[in-house]
Amino acid sequence: MRATVWSGRNKVQVENVPDPKILNDRDAIVRITSTAICGSDLHLYDGYIPTMKKGDILGHEFMGEVVETGRGVQNLHVGDRVVVPFPIACGSCWSCKHELYSLCENSNPNWGMAEKFFGHATAGLFGYSRLTGGYAGGQAEYARVPYADIGPIKIEDDLADEQVLFLSDIFPTGYMGADMCDIKGGEVIAVFGAGPVGQFAIASAVMLGAERVIAIDRYDYRLQMARNRARATDIINFDENPDVVEQLKELTAGRGPDAVIDAVGMEATHGHGAMFAYDRTKQANRLETDRPFALRDAILACRPGGIVSVIGVYGGLMDKFPSGALMNKGLQLRAGQCHVQKYTKPLYDHIRDGHIDPSFVVTHRLPLGNAPDGYETFKHKQDDCMKVVLKP
Repeated sequence: MRATVWSGRNKVQVENVPDPKILNDRDAIVRITSTAICGSDLHLYDGYIPTMKKGDILGHEFMGEVVETGRGVQNLHVGDRVVVPFPIACGSCWSCKHELYSLCENSNPNWGMAEKFFGHATAGLFGYSRLTGGYAGGQAEYARVPYADIGPIKIEDDLADEQVLFLSDIFPTGYMGADMCDIKGGEVIAVFGAGPVGQFAIASAVMLGAERVIAIDRYDYRLQMARNRARATDIINFDENPDVVEQLKELTAGRGPDAVIDAVGMEATHGHGAMFAYDRTKQANRLETDRPFALRDAILACRPGGIVSVIGVYGGLMDKFPSGALMNKGLQLRAGQCHVQKYTKPLYDHIRDGHIDPSFVVTHRLPLGNAPDGYETFKHKQDDCMKVVLKP
C-alpha cells in the first residue's frame, strides 16, 4: 500500500510500504477513505518530537471501511464505515473505566520512555513516534486499529466523510476545551488560536451557551472564519496590537474572561518584547522545549477565580511560568490530550441533528500522493490554508 512516511526534519514522502495485518484478536483493518493533516503532525514534521525513524507512517485523523476483524471484535463487521479516535484505549484499565481514554494504561508499550520525555506518558497514539507506542498512522491506504472493539464509532447514515472525519480528533478536542470551562450560560470565553482546534473550541463554546466568545490569532483569514463560521462574537488580531492581555481586559470591563482556552500549545511561534527574545534564544539552543507565549497570556488574562483550559499540545518544559498569577488569582488550570471516545457519540448526534457541520474548516483537498505539498502548504499557511484532507 501507499503511505505518508516521515523522512527527516521538514520532509515527508509517500512510499510503498507493507500492508497492515491482524496481530491481535481485538484488531481491525480499515481501508482509509479520508485522512487529514493535523497541527500536531507539524510537531513531528518540525523535528520537535524525538524517537521518530525514517519510514514511520504518519497521521492520526482518519476514517474508512472495515475490511477485516480479529476474533475478539464483535461490534464491528466487514463493510462498516467507521471513524477512528486518535488515542488507542483498551477500555478496561482504571483510566478507561473513568473515561480518561487518552491516559489508557495498557496501550502504550513505551510508557517509561514517554514518561522521561513528557513528564507523564499518554496512551498509545496513531502515527506519533515511539514515545506514544510506535503505531503506524492513518495517512495511508490501510491501517491496523488495535482495540477496535473500543475505539471506532460506526457511521450509520449518508453523512459525507468531511462531516464526520474530525470526530477522530479536532472536533472532540475543541469541544473538550470548552467543556472544561464549565459553561452554564452567559459566560465570556476567550480562545487563543483560531486554527482548526480553535475553530471547534469557539463553535463548541457557542453551542454550550457562552454569551461572548473572543477569538485571538494573527491571521485575518482565520479570524474571519472564526467570526463567520464558528460564530465568535469578537476577534483580536495580535499583530495589530500585541498586548492581548490588556485588550481582553478592555473587552471585559477590566476583569478578564470567565475562562480562557489555549488552543495553541507549542505552536505558539509569535510573541513580543524582551520575553519573546529570551524564549526564542532558549528554544534555538534546545534549552526550552515548549513555546509558552499563549499559555502565559491566558493565565494573565483570565479573571480571578476563572478557568484556564489547555488543549494545545505541550511536550516538555517551559520557562518563566506565571505560577504567582495562577495561584493568587485562584485559577483552575485544566488540561489534557482529548479523551475522544468520551465525546464521539454525543458530537456525532450534534452533527446528525444539524447543530454543526464540521466540514467548514476544510480548505484544501489533495490526493494522498500530494501529502508532501499538503504539509508545506499547511505549515506555512499558504493559500489561506486551514485544514488539509487527503484522499487515498
